[in-house]
Amino acid sequence: MSIEHVDPKKRTAVMVARHDQVPTGMAVVVSCAFAMLLTAAPPAVATVVDVAPSGFTLQITAHIAAPPGRVYAILTKPSLWWDSAHTFSGDAHNLALSVKAGGCWCEKLADGGSVSHLTVVYVDPGKVLRLRGALGPFQGYGVEGAMTWTLKASGSGTDLLLTYALGGYYKDGFDLWSKGADGVLTAQVERLNRFVASGSPDKR
Repeated sequence: MSIEHVDPKKRTAVMVARHDQVPTGMAVVVSCAFAMLLTAAPPAVATVVDVAPSGFTLQITAHIAAPPGRVYAILTKPSLWWDSAHTFSGDAHNLALSVKAGGCWCEKLADGGSVSHLTVVYVDPGKVLRLRGALGPFQGYGVEGAMTWTLKASGSGTDLLLTYALGGYYKDGFDLWSKGADGVLTAQVERLNRFVASGSPDKR
C-alpha cells in the first residue's frame, strides 16, 4: 500500500467537442464517448484540508450509485479494488481486512512475510469504518494516521467521505507527502466506485 508523489499537472482533463466542429464519423464517436461518460462512475473530489509542520488532513468525497450496505461490503474487501501498484507485494489479491475492532488490514508477502498496514478501531457496519496506521512508506517514520470511511444514504445511492489525518515527525515536512497521499487515495476511491458500478476497478 505504497504512497507516491503525484504531479497534479499530469491529471487528465475530459473535453467534449461540438458536433458541428467535427466530421460526421467523428461526431458519432464523440456521441458514444459522451454516453459512456454519463453512465460511468463520477470522479471523486479530493481536498487537502490542512498541512502543518506536524502533519496533514485529507478529505475525499464521492457519490456511489449503490446503497450503503453494498458499498460497505465491497469497501471491506480491498483485494477487489485496491491498486496492485500501491502494494508491497505488487498484487492486491494479497490484501485482507479483518472487519472488527483490533482487526488488521494486512498484506501477505513472499516467503511467509507480511505487512500490517492499518488496524481497525471502530466499526459501525454500513455507516463508519475507522482504522489507525501509517500507510506505505509512512510506517518507516515517526508518524501515526487515522483513516475514517463514512457512508450515508443519498437517494438510492451513497455519499462516501474518506478522511485521512497523519501527524508526527518527518524532517522534510509534510507538504509533498500530503499531495502524494491525496493523489493515491483519490485514485483508490475512484477504483472502489468503478468496482461497485461495473464489477471491475479498472478504467474502460
